[in-house]
Amino acid sequence: MAESFSALLDESLNSLDMQPGTIVSGVVLDVDNDWVTVHVGLKSEGIISLDEFRNNDGNFDIKIGDEVEVALEAVEDGYGETRISREKARKISTWKMLEEALETGEFVTGKIHNRVKGGFAVEVDVVKAFLPGSLVDVRPVKEAPDIENTVQDFKVIKLDYKRNNVVLSRKAVLEKNNSAVKVELLKNLEEGQIVKGIVKNITDYGAFIDLGGLDGLLHITDISWSRVTNPSEHLTLGEEIEVKVLSFDKEKLRVSLGLKQIQNDPWENVESNYSVGGIYEANVSNITDYGCFAQLEEGIEGLIHLSELDWTSKNIHPSKVVEMDEKIKVMILEIDHDKRRISLGLKQTKSNPWNEFDNKYGIGDKVEGNIKSITDFGIFVGLEGDIDGLIHLSDLVDEEDPKKALEEFKKDQKLECIVFAIDAERERISLKLSE
Repeated sequence: MAESFSALLDESLNSLDMQPGTIVSGVVLDVDNDWVTVHVGLKSEGIISLDEFRNNDGNFDIKIGDEVEVALEAVEDGYGETRISREKARKISTWKMLEEALETGEFVTGKIHNRVKGGFAVEVDVVKAFLPGSLVDVRPVKEAPDIENTVQDFKVIKLDYKRNNVVLSRKAVLEKNNSAVKVELLKNLEEGQIVKGIVKNITDYGAFIDLGGLDGLLHITDISWSRVTNPSEHLTLGEEIEVKVLSFDKEKLRVSLGLKQIQNDPWENVESNYSVGGIYEANVSNITDYGCFAQLEEGIEGLIHLSELDWTSKNIHPSKVVEMDEKIKVMILEIDHDKRRISLGLKQTKSNPWNEFDNKYGIGDKVEGNIKSITDFGIFVGLEGDIDGLIHLSDLVDEEDPKKALEEFKKDQKLECIVFAIDAERERISLKLSE
């Protein structure tokens, strides 16, 4: 006896996996204003809300005869109906795709929606995902509208189905794409080549120049032949500049650039333009604890050591002698072309009070001055020209304990002295008390 249709159908159903969540294919039998009827080969058809067939543009993309994948919720719900869901099928399918992408490293496509705490909300088909702010771009993204409501490729970096947690990275996609571009650009680069680029980022140590998909570093020391303390004073974000390729590393995808190298090196003519012993006008370009720097011209700068600032003021800060950007006269003391160093003197442009004293007075001449300081080894007396002369302790008295004699003297006390010795070169004057 031939088997009944009912028995054959039951046998067919038993051969299928009818567990909730199972994805099966069905055919659309009817579409009305609210519902879609789908036949999945069971005793009864299933109905699905029309909203589940709404595409990303908000339109309905379904018609009679279409084959769709749905997820079984219940074969018989107690009322003789089969409950199915297209949205659950899409979620299950999307999760499987995400799992495969996590394992293989393949990129997935999603739409960035709104900014949320710590990043952005992303939708990969019907699965909600999170894009951390640190993984949006290779550089920090300050303005959300630049990426909101855009479709992008992402790399899956974390999945947790139970917690419905999906973490994506757009940065990884950009880095991979950029690497390919960088490799191609590096093939056409040569050392010494002049290229155009856009100032992409400015830091304390220089600037990054976009060469068309490849970033090169313009170090602060290669911006100008002159001293540069703040790169932003010489460069502007977004401006186009010409730079010279100094070096590059194809393996590490690094390029070193120079801006000053496009201009002539002022040091090439330094010895023909300047001479040791010559006096020139300069601008104070930097002040330090040990002296100050003065610029003779663009790219030519020299150091005025603390000892070369003033004939008499030896222990004061340079800022007490000169001011920033002040125009001064300097003497060139030394030129070291190999080390690109110039030693300058400020005091040498002024009269030397030690020489003037030596020219005016001789041994045995009487001079007057006030006591500037009293030390264990003698008394310093202030003389004309703001220089000091020393009365050594041994020349004060002939007593066995001459230190007691120091108690008779006070600061600012006026003394009459006799010049005992003059060494203008070593800036020393020895005095004795007048009889």
